[in-house]
Formats: sequence, structure tokens, C-alpha cells
Amino acid sequence: MPPGPKKMVVGFNHNIKYRGQTYHAQTEDSGAERAQVVTHLFLGGNIIASKRTSYADITAAENLGDVVRALMEEQHKEVLRNLVHGVYDHAALPSAPVRDFAPARPTLPPTPVPTPLRGPTPVPVVERPARPNDTLFGEDLISERSLDEVILAYLAGDDGGRGR
Repeated sequence: MPPGPKKMVVGFNHNIKYRGQTYHAQTEDSGAERAQVVTHLFLGGNIIASKRTSYADITAAENLGDVVRALMEEQHKEVLRNLVHGVYDHAALPSAPVRDFAPARPTLPPTPVPTPLRGPTPVPVVERPARPNDTLFGEDLISERSLDEVILAYLAGDDGGRGR
């Protein structure tokens, strides 16, 4: 019976935490017909790096499965080593910023910005015509009437001719 198509070698998948983010590395064999090993590095569902290696020149090898498996392992490890050595840092997504593992510093609450101090709202000055009895110290406000009489006169609308 003639040999059938050669089966693909099962791939590798790893999640790795690097600088506070989880990356996913996936390595696959495309099969003897395409004869290539493909590794993708994902961050947030997006491919940020890929590596392809052809093995078309060795498809007739008797131990092709073992050779492809070793090739896949080495390529997978290479991508993971490159990740932890910062080779792909430039490809980090803006929505997922790369963070350093620097020791955490205590943070202080934001300092409130003082609002400029304002004086009381100015009250408009209404000029009254001067009366002869008005003085600077209010002597004209002194009366011989009792407080009750002053209040009653005010309520009655009789200000005693003062015009106030």
C-alpha cells in the first residue's frame, strides 16, 4: 500500500505573562504539503509577531515527524525568548500599554488646586440726595420715640418725613 499523506505534528500553545500583560504563543505545522512551521505571538487577540520556517528541503526524510517536532520546539522557544528579551516591545498595542515591573511607589492623592479668593460680591451703591440732617455718624437716626413707635410707624408707612 503506498504511503498516504503525512500527518501534521501537533502544535504548541503557551500563555506567558510579561510586563503585566498576558501574551499567547502558538506554533503549528502546516503539513508536508506546505512544509512550514508557523509561530504567532498574540497580545489582546492581535498577532504582534510571526515566524515561518520552511522544511521543504527535508520532506523526504525518514524521521520527518521527529525533525519537524524539534524544529517546532526550537522556533516556539525562540519566540518566547525574544518576548522576554524585549524584541517585541515596540509592537505592544496602545490599548494595552507595556508596564515595567518597577517597585510600586506610594501615590499621594492629587493636591486640590486652590480657587482664587474673592471678596464679597459688591453691592451696588444707590446715591440718595443729601438731607440737611444727615451726618456721617448717623446722629439723625437717634430718636426720642420708643422702639415700638418706630416699628409701628415703619409698618404704617409713616417714616416721619425721613424719606426712607
